[in-house]
Amino acid sequence: MDLNAVRQFLKVAECQSFTEAAVQLGVTQSGVSRAIGRLEQQLGVRLLHRNTRGLSLTPDGMLFYERSAPLVGGLEELRRQLQERRCSPSGVLKLSAPSAFGRVALMPILARLLERHPQLQVDMVMTDRMVELVDEGFDAVLRTGTIGDQRLIARPLAPLDWVTIASPDYLSRRGIPGHPRELVAHNCLRVRSQHTGRPDNWCFSESGRTCEVDVDGNLVFDHGDPLLDAARQGVGIVQVMAFYAREALARGEVQAILVDHTRPAHPLSLVYQPSRQHSAKLQVLKDALLQDWGAAE
Repeated sequence: MDLNAVRQFLKVAECQSFTEAAVQLGVTQSGVSRAIGRLEQQLGVRLLHRNTRGLSLTPDGMLFYERSAPLVGGLEELRRQLQERRCSPSGVLKLSAPSAFGRVALMPILARLLERHPQLQVDMVMTDRMVELVDEGFDAVLRTGTIGDQRLIARPLAPLDWVTIASPDYLSRRGIPGHPRELVAHNCLRVRSQHTGRPDNWCFSESGRTCEVDVDGNLVFDHGDPLLDAARQGVGIVQVMAFYAREALARGEVQAILVDHTRPAHPLSLVYQPSRQHSAKLQVLKDALLQDWGAAE
């Protein structure tokens, strides 16, 4: 069977016009007509009704269209994937990541990636909003928590550890809590949940179990980025992801507390569509993340 003739038939069926199909395919109208005539002869059926008012699919033509369109589409996708595997990564890679992780942890990884692949361009969206991977045209997103959509591929990365911290000044004034239950006597700065609209409780591990602690304080943020600054300034105690506080801890600007009651790590995944998994752009991103950030154990 002539695959090129099948492609031309599909285009005619979509356009409902030989003329428009020929324009889109960049061939002559007579060439399209002859190709479909040969295809009908090979199949032994009529695929199109042709008359002065236009054209329409015959019942056999409708069946052929419905069965062949996804097959040809799959072949085109396979051709694109093979071409991408053969080529150096280039063009635009549209990516999204949570704001703090993107700025602190991902930026150094992207800087090295772009230095290694100068033909690559990253369109980066840093937001704590849950973006729509498919509808918004992302090649991949970095996402925390459990990935519920089974239609997507989620590549687990090293999880995000948590620390509970405060400034030495705050702790000298208010004391160092030795157990999560002692936080009721402290000013705990929180983040308002995007889902419930209420400030999130804090989590700790105790005797191998996870427990929530209902903390309170005089400052609530709409996202987590300002927590570290507030802790540095001695406003109160905060619970943040470890990567975000690493430099401040090393400089002694903040101090880790309740280290025997750490919050369970948060899963982190690189999420993308199955159709993108052989993309050269995505492959070099995956390699960079696994090398520089790490894989889940």
